[in-house]
Amino acid sequence: MDRLKVAILGGTGMVGQRFIALLSDHPWFEVAAIAASPRSAGKTYSEAAGDRWKLETPMPDAVKDMIVKDVSDVAAVAGEVDFCFSAVDMTKDEIKRIEEEYARAETPVVSNNSAHRWTPDVPMLIPEVNPEHAEVIKYQKKRLGTERGFVAVKPNCSIQAYAPAVYIWREFKPQRLVVSTYQAISGAGKTFKDWPEMVGNVIPYIGGEEEKSEKEPLKIYGHIDEASGSIIPAEGPLITSQCIRIPVLNGHTASVFIDFEKKPSAEELIEALVSFKGEPQELALPSAPKQFIQYLEDDNRPQITLDVDYERGFGISIGRLRKDTLFDYKFVGLAHNTVRGAAGGAVLGAELLTAKGYIKSK
Repeated sequence: MDRLKVAILGGTGMVGQRFIALLSDHPWFEVAAIAASPRSAGKTYSEAAGDRWKLETPMPDAVKDMIVKDVSDVAAVAGEVDFCFSAVDMTKDEIKRIEEEYARAETPVVSNNSAHRWTPDVPMLIPEVNPEHAEVIKYQKKRLGTERGFVAVKPNCSIQAYAPAVYIWREFKPQRLVVSTYQAISGAGKTFKDWPEMVGNVIPYIGGEEEKSEKEPLKIYGHIDEASGSIIPAEGPLITSQCIRIPVLNGHTASVFIDFEKKPSAEELIEALVSFKGEPQELALPSAPKQFIQYLEDDNRPQITLDVDYERGFGISIGRLRKDTLFDYKFVGLAHNTVRGAAGGAVLGAELLTAKGYIKSK
């Protein structure tokens, strides 16, 4: 098929850069427009972002001479593309407004931002976990008055390290979780050059992260209520969390304690993880990891240096599953926060929405 044309909204920031890198050789999607703030608009992408390019991989040649557009000029950007990825750096109210403006311009938006995560008719997708939530888009389109325009989002980056495992274990009825996440500095859009005070340091606070860690999985585990045309969050499991910034560049680690109503063996839990396949695997989507979750037997795994790039950063690593003295089990999870947890998760979500016919050529 002909590649769909896509715009990156907020293309000069770290997540926008990750979108551009991931899409440089994508078989389905082609970057046709980059939009950013007025201070970047009118410059070539290399002029606007060259000094601020934060990835270890070089800037793709195809975007270097692309003229950056003003993200607020919705008609000009939307007129050139089939859909958008959003990584804009604005207030939540501004993000909500501009993402819906693009949707009303009949240009679907797949967003990395948190602004629309609790909009009841906006699907918050982990493609392997809740692909059926895409069906709520039909209600959103009615609200927006659109034929093809809508907003879909991906969830918080740190929950990727544990929320999929808990979903896979749903047959054992998870009841309670205590979660501590140890989060990389790229989650704040930083490198060590930008944030030298993080070298050798730990900060025991990340604004808003604990609420996201506790509540977002419940929307993901929820169901669509046909009467209201919205996603109703699940009532459980109960989750309490702490979120800590640590001095690593990429990779969010989660330490999790978990209780179940049914009492599975460790072997049953591990087998459920490694045998699981979701729709992305069944559909062989371009970015889908062949093995969604790997289980690592060594006591010292998962490690960021060894495991963060598992399945090109799209896979999740789980290890150290063992019985606990207060809870049934404890384990450690790891996910790449700017691939699976941010831009890559949005790309995989867009692939799913394309395969299901929600995103099409104009």
